[in-house]
Amino acid sequence: MKKRGFTLVEIMIVVAIIGLLAAIAIPNFVRARTQAQENACIANLKQIDGAKQVWALDIGKSDTDTPAWSDLTPNYIKRTPACPVGTSTAYTIGAVSADPTCSEGGNHTL
Repeated sequence: MKKRGFTLVEIMIVVAIIGLLAAIAIPNFVRARTQAQENACIANLKQIDGAKQVWALDIGKSDTDTPAWSDLTPNYIKRTPACPVGTSTAYTIGAVSADPTCSEGGNHTL
């Protein structure tokens, strides 16, 4: 009688191939996730900067004035943005002439 099925060597080869593919794919997924979070944070910084500029034009403020979050939300920004890397609001608005900054993640700058 001939038995049907896979041998142990065949199963081990398949497992090794799957492991090799996972070893190649997982770092790429992690890198893509990190890049997406950084891009989302930069988009938030651009939104804050635009809201500051419009706030200064509407109110007639100079480049050295600094708005508060209550000045920007909800009229210029729908809600206070949060960095996708952190769990809280990590953004510093700064003066109208200065770029906003993020204290999470490291290289999230405009």
